[in-house]
Amino acid sequence: LIAGRVQLAGFQALVACGGFSYGDVLGAGLGWARSILQNPALRAQFQTFFHRADTLALGVCNGCQMMSYLDELMPAFEGKKAQFPRFVRNASTRYEARVSMLEIQASASVFTRGMAGTRLPVAVAHGEGQMVNIPEGALIAMRFVDGAGQATQTYPLNPNGSPQGATSVCSGDGRVMMMMPHPERVFRYAQWSFLPEGAALDAHSPWMQLFHNAYDWCAAQ
Repeated sequence: LIAGRVQLAGFQALVACGGFSYGDVLGAGLGWARSILQNPALRAQFQTFFHRADTLALGVCNGCQMMSYLDELMPAFEGKKAQFPRFVRNASTRYEARVSMLEIQASASVFTRGMAGTRLPVAVAHGEGQMVNIPEGALIAMRFVDGAGQATQTYPLNPNGSPQGATSVCSGDGRVMMMMPHPERVFRYAQWSFLPEGAALDAHSPWMQLFHNAYDWCAAQ
């Protein structure tokens, strides 16, 4: 994009992936965001992309942190300016790599349509996943839960200490979602730490539905 070899105008969906995709350092997501915000041409491309009604965006881990800083480029929804929480160092002060359980919440997210109430194990791998400055009325798309299915702030069930287990948020219109955990690392049962009864090892897990939902929504535009 910076070199001008491609333009966001040619795409419907944008996924900012994790895995230290902008340098193996703390605060990498902020550096990634600044490479967009401080480049006038790139800033204009992203703003135009977010304001198009036929686009989706997903930020995971570093991409989640990066996407949260781009809220100033996103359109208002029902008169309210787009605003997302920030993600800072885990309450444990450690890098956390583990499998955690979360529950998908009822929200406007295009990605989680039809999945509200589903509890799933998910891969976690981050050092800065704690949500702070959560806007009032923020749309929480996923929460870490305990063995009873209740939202939790207890470590290590909640690996980063985010309030009330919050680990994913979405925009008011549901077209932008950001999350700290890694659904792309557990979209096949072969990637899980256990095999649910009756499931085939080589089959897709329920996490694949995120991407089916995104594809179906884009195809319908």
